[in-house]
Amino acid sequence: MKHIDIFIANGLIIDGSLSEPFEGCIAISGDKISFIIKKNSAKNIFNADNFIDAEGMVISPGFIDTHAHSEFTLLADPRAEAKVCQGITTEINGNCGLSAAPLYGEAFEHRESDLKEYCIKERWHDFNEYFMLLKNREPALNFLSLTGHGNIRASVIGYKNKKPDSLEMKKMQELLRKSFTEGSAGLSTGLIYPPGVYSDTEELIDLLNNSDVNSSKTGIYTSHIRSEGDHLIEAVEELIRIGEKTGVPVHISHIKTNGKENWHKIDDVISLIENARNNKIKITGDRYPYIASSTDLDTILPSWAYEGGAKEELKRLKDSKIVKVLKQQIIDRHPEPEYWENITVSSVVSEKNKWMEGKTISHIANSRKLNPLDALIELLVEEKIRVGAIFTAMNEDNLKRFLSLPYIMIGTDSSARSFSGITFRGNPHPRGFGSFPKFVGKYVRDKSIMELKEAIFKITSLPSETFGLQNRGLIKEGFYADIVIFDYKKIHDNATFEKPFLKPSGIQYVFINGKPVLYEGKITGIRPGRILKPIPKRLENKNN
Repeated sequence: MKHIDIFIANGLIIDGSLSEPFEGCIAISGDKISFIIKKNSAKNIFNADNFIDAEGMVISPGFIDTHAHSEFTLLADPRAEAKVCQGITTEINGNCGLSAAPLYGEAFEHRESDLKEYCIKERWHDFNEYFMLLKNREPALNFLSLTGHGNIRASVIGYKNKKPDSLEMKKMQELLRKSFTEGSAGLSTGLIYPPGVYSDTEELIDLLNNSDVNSSKTGIYTSHIRSEGDHLIEAVEELIRIGEKTGVPVHISHIKTNGKENWHKIDDVISLIENARNNKIKITGDRYPYIASSTDLDTILPSWAYEGGAKEELKRLKDSKIVKVLKQQIIDRHPEPEYWENITVSSVVSEKNKWMEGKTISHIANSRKLNPLDALIELLVEEKIRVGAIFTAMNEDNLKRFLSLPYIMIGTDSSARSFSGITFRGNPHPRGFGSFPKFVGKYVRDKSIMELKEAIFKITSLPSETFGLQNRGLIKEGFYADIVIFDYKKIHDNATFEKPFLKPSGIQYVFINGKPVLYEGKITGIRPGRILKPIPKRLENKNN
């Protein structure tokens, strides 16, 4: 009999396939699941180095975070403790138009402040160089990356508000084509951020149609769409048009209806998506289980303020005439005074302003005896625009509806952090510490939005298939042993907006590539993660 490294007995196996759960045992040999047995088997029958009694617990494939931003934090601290404690074994990175590569020209220069913040000394330009650096860091979890459209555009055009000419378009296509050969799984856009905000639909269609994403029959297009509020419908229509004109599967990042005045649009959004799916357009999405979002504070500004990059933006914020126009445009868009009570500063760079982390703009304005707009501008200037913020503008009922959709997966929309060290800083969104336990515990168990087997499918095999992972996402013989063992009665998120750096409860074991990264609820320090590359074939969506 083949030697067994780990034998897991007596658990309720939910294999990720939508099949009925069953009691059984799993054997791990090396990095793979060597065999599965239904019902209980005696410990002494098998020669296993390690025996785990999973009685009363669920055995599931490892959870896949479909929306991560860990490109730089994993280089700074590869332990990724906040992710593995949630049961996350694989991250999909390179989202919202920002990826680790390519980095040339202004794109390379623009990332310098991020790298210095995390004390990263190495520099790179392409995915091959980055993947080698990350591999040498030995990350705890598996890493797959998309290519950021923002990287490509900034590498070729910079942060100018202009259409690419034919030569620039050719260079962008070449960069995207090169990233696919190096292992990228698709193209992502961030259409509210510079420089993606300056692109039009035809640029994105042209880029996808002429960069081998079709001919190679691999890849996906994911998007932080152009609007999640006032122009939400038009933004979803744009995404669908891109899918229709390119034939590439499309994916909506952190789908939401942002702003009370837009909550009613959920019916139209779902109708648009499902009509597109019925017309054979492959469209999926992801969402975190919270009603507050988190991004850069300067997204409050009109898009013209970003043109030319951070230095030019900062110049505008110091020009009183321009600031007067900026303020009026913000007031016109957000006239309600309570708007500022729903924006919380999550991170700043300077020590003198650390007290602001976890405080609302209203609170900061009152403390400084300023009106909120003046406090906003002053803070952005002092911090040279590098301010993170949390925005509370969503609806709980809409959240539950989105989470319930069979084609919507779960993503943290967060970077990998740890409970000590260089990433233990700021007051980040709790989604980076509790998204998966909250989805399974609060929404599946407590609110019964779906059966557990459906929930497991949404966070394991569905994302594996959607993003082209090979032999992952299922409890299946011969598949990689990415496995989570949790107590369904006790799984619970503990992270809060006030205290985000808290581990969840109820997750007892996490195995990545057959190695225990969480054992009896404790972090082991083992870092067995790998750089993953997509399957070179187009997979059909089971739900079409």
